[in-house]
Amino acid sequence: MKKGLLFSVCFAAVAALAVAGVSSAAEKGHGSMPGGMGHGSMSGTHGEGKMEGHGMMKMGDKVFEGKIGSLHGEARLVDMKAQMAKSKVSAEMMASMKNTHHVAISLTDPATKRPVTEGSGTVTVTGPDHKAVTTNMMGMQGHFGADVNLPAPGKYTFQVEVDAGGKKGSASFHHSVK
Repeated sequence: MKKGLLFSVCFAAVAALAVAGVSSAAEKGHGSMPGGMGHGSMSGTHGEGKMEGHGMMKMGDKVFEGKIGSLHGEARLVDMKAQMAKSKVSAEMMASMKNTHHVAISLTDPATKRPVTEGSGTVTVTGPDHKAVTTNMMGMQGHFGADVNLPAPGKYTFQVEVDAGGKKGSASFHHSVK
C-alpha cells in the first residue's frame, strides 16, 4: 500500500513539473522554445506531401478554411483546458494557465499540394471588448501555432498574417465563445 501511495505522489510531482514547464513556455511565447520558424524544425514531410505531426490538425474546431494570400489555409482552435481535462490534469494546474486556446494554422501550396511549414506569421485576436492582442506564430509539427487568450464569452476576430514558402498573405475569420 505504501509503495502505491509513493508512486502516486511521485507521478503527481513529475506531472506538475511537466505542466509547469509547458505553462512557463506558453507565458514566454513559443519563441522561447527551440526550433522556431525558419530554423528547419518544421520542414519534415514524408510520403507525398503528408505532414508529420498532423495530429494537431485533427484536434479542436475548424474555424477557417480558405485562401491566405495565394496559399490554402485551415485554422483550428483548440480549447487547451478541455484537452488538459481529458488528460486528467489537476484543476490547479489548469487554473494557472495564462492562455485558454491554441490556434493552429496549416498552409498548403495549391500548385504543389505540399504543406508549407517554413516562415513566420502573427495572429491578432480582437475580443468582444474590442481589445486587440497580436501574438507571433511559430512552426510546430506541421502547422503554425500560437497560444491565445479567449477569456470571455462573445465574438472574437482573428487576423492572420503569414510570410511562408516565399509568399505573403493574410486572412480574417471569426469565432464565438459561449
